Amino acid sequence: MSPNAKPPVCKIIDYGKYKYEQSKMANEAKKKQHVIQIKEVKVRASTDQHDLDVKLKMVRKFLEQGNKVKLSVRFRGREMAYTERGAAQLKHVAEQVEDLGKPEKNPNLEGRQMIMVIAPLKK
Repeated sequence: MSPNAKPPVCKIIDYGKYKYEQSKMANEAKKKQHVIQIKEVKVRASTDQHDLDVKLKMVRKFLEQGNKVKLSVRFRGREMAYTERGAAQLKHVAEQVEDLGKPEKNPNLEGRQMIMVIAPLKK
């Protein structure tokens, strides 16, 4: 315990008891942590306003629970020529949930999918 003392002082402990106490402390720390999940909401570039509102309610619910939300817009065929529609939909959703979360990752086109991640605000 005190290696610099004259003579050095040490404490003899039961190693099994020490390991048990360490595992108990680790379990307590594990119980208190909150795991943030990433929930995904998929829409299309041609999704109608009412359907988008339903998806928006899901996004709001996920953010209230403290989870990140991954919004993805899938483009098929000739829709690739109108990627700005998908970006506009994602920005619209981000504006609607501004009070609950902020965009962590702006709309980004990856292949035939445009992806955006919204993280919940700190409480």
